[in-house]
Amino acid sequence: MAITNRLPQQAEAETRTRILKAALKLFAKQGYDGTTTRDLAEKAGVAEGTLFRHFTNKKAILIEVATQGWIEILTDLLTELSEMGSYKAIAQVMRKRMLNMHQNADLFKVCFMEAQFHPDLRDRIQIEVVEKMTDVAEAFFQTAMDQGIYRQMSPRLVARVFLGMFTIAGFSQDTIMSPGSSPHEMKEMAEGIADIFLNGVLAQHESVG
Repeated sequence: MAITNRLPQQAEAETRTRILKAALKLFAKQGYDGTTTRDLAEKAGVAEGTLFRHFTNKKAILIEVATQGWIEILTDLLTELSEMGSYKAIAQVMRKRMLNMHQNADLFKVCFMEAQFHPDLRDRIQIEVVEKMTDVAEAFFQTAMDQGIYRQMSPRLVARVFLGMFTIAGFSQDTIMSPGSSPHEMKEMAEGIADIFLNGVLAQHESVG
């Protein structure tokens, strides 16, 4: 019986994935309000009724597109975090974010454009992505502090600072770096971000307070 059900379940999962991929492309290109459920169905190659078998409404598709995309990014980051205990490792994480930015461009555009107009989307991203990401990063930095890799301070604060810098690195080609920056320029920027995160900006003989 389990074998009999496996293929239909797989087909349903593939259909759901196809709908989400189509929605991401259309929302990024046309905006949420400019995209109809008919557009979504045509782009995904399914009947319009199929959309509502998988999602209660168009807003549910938007929220799923945003949260699932960020969870995938989070999973990659957490895998990298598990191996990150040095300047070189942090620089590599930042550089990878920059080099892969184009792969997530549609997701970033949809999230930051639509979150302005849909508080429920913003709240879901905050609860399901930002808070979870911060919790896991905090645990990582606490462990690293216990092991003497980093100095003792608030691991929650360190996690928030790191994730903030990680976000900037993800958008660097559109913000702190010029469009079309070379891999060498991105490498220098990644190393600079890692250096600032690990060592701060004060000369070693300076102290705060």
